[in-house]
Amino acid sequence: MGNRVAREDFEWVYTEQPHTERRKEILAKYPEIKTLMGPDPHLKWIVSGMVFMQFIACYLVKDLSWKWIFFWAYAFGGCINHSLTLAIHDISHNVAFGNKQVKWNRWFAVFANLPVGIPYSASFKKYHVDHHRYLGGDSLDVDIPTDFEGWFFCTPLRKLLWLFLQPLFYSLRPLYVNPKAITRMEICNAVVQFSIDLTIYCLWGLKPIVYLIAGTILCMGLHPISGHFIAEHYMFLKGYETYSYYGPLNCLTFNVGYHMEHHDFPSIPGCRLPMVKKIAAEYYNNLPHHRSWIRVLWDFVFDDTIGPYSRVKRLCKLAKES
Repeated sequence: MGNRVAREDFEWVYTEQPHTERRKEILAKYPEIKTLMGPDPHLKWIVSGMVFMQFIACYLVKDLSWKWIFFWAYAFGGCINHSLTLAIHDISHNVAFGNKQVKWNRWFAVFANLPVGIPYSASFKKYHVDHHRYLGGDSLDVDIPTDFEGWFFCTPLRKLLWLFLQPLFYSLRPLYVNPKAITRMEICNAVVQFSIDLTIYCLWGLKPIVYLIAGTILCMGLHPISGHFIAEHYMFLKGYETYSYYGPLNCLTFNVGYHMEHHDFPSIPGCRLPMVKKIAAEYYNNLPHHRSWIRVLWDFVFDDTIGPYSRVKRLCKLAKES
């Protein structure tokens, strides 16, 4: 349990991200993939059902003992909240109402954010654009761990702690790596979120609030669903910086596991990403991929070749804002 990770730096590359070129090749060969782009008509109803389910759960847990609050937060509520964060990920690409209804997508993301307990949807959108545009970009892609994370969390026990603290690092890292001015939408997101939190507290007390926020923190930390954080871009094989996962948990996570397909075609909603893989099978079937997020977490902790430094990094030129 005391072995240290062999890596002492990120995997620096001097090539462009692979998704841009692959997208061009696939579209040239299979132009029908363009028909998969556009809004998912079912997303708004699925998300609304999940939000209201959590509000019902808030009422049901108000009189439970604290041990059961945390049990249901981890086993049930946190799973829904983590799923909602991945719905927000999809919504950030305007797939709820389409590119012509940008404001509707933004406000719907704020609505989907409500059971999470902490305002984050507007900030996520702001930084997620950079993750796609500057994948692995030094000081631009805040999905990349900091040098401190790579240096310190280098043993199995420390990596286990790092997994548990993932929500903290994902929240604070942007402020250190690539701080941006607070937007009006972020302020609105916070006002709406804290107003709902206060309303729940006044109606049913503190326990429902703890149920929501504890579920979010626990299930975005050391939890099987959280394996996607590691599976997506950590370099399990040299030369590959994005990986898909084709296991059953995609049913709970809006197909976020189809991550190579998503980065190739971010405007295609998660529900149609399996169709991308089916149409352009020769581009994806031979690429390395994951079949178990639990195995991903196990390998991350106990494999001495993998750690927070196991990410591809590159220097990117800033794109001109339109």
